[in-house]
Amino acid sequence: MTFMAEDCVFELSAGPEPCGKRFVGKEAVREGFAGVFKCFPDVHFGDARHFVSGERGLSEWLFTGTAADGKKVEVTGCDVFTFKGDKIAVKNSYMKARTA
Repeated sequence: MTFMAEDCVFELSAGPEPCGKRFVGKEAVREGFAGVFKCFPDVHFGDARHFVSGERGLSEWLFTGTAADGKKVEVTGCDVFTFKGDKIAVKNSYMKARTA
């Protein structure tokens, strides 16, 4: 959370809004992050690649984890960042939707 701006925004890849589910402000974003780790206690973001250009950045990753129901998840995704100074103002997450 030390890398996040005070008025930061975190947008999940899924949720009721067109942007997924949005968390605004450090405390709400902290709760949003905690929710991911609660749903997937063994979550791992591997094969990461990152780049920054000006006030924008991108991280690509392979998400692996086990859901509460025991289902294993392995999916690629990315985070698109907007920076404000040296802090993250927006973290917008995207994941591939895998079919069975």
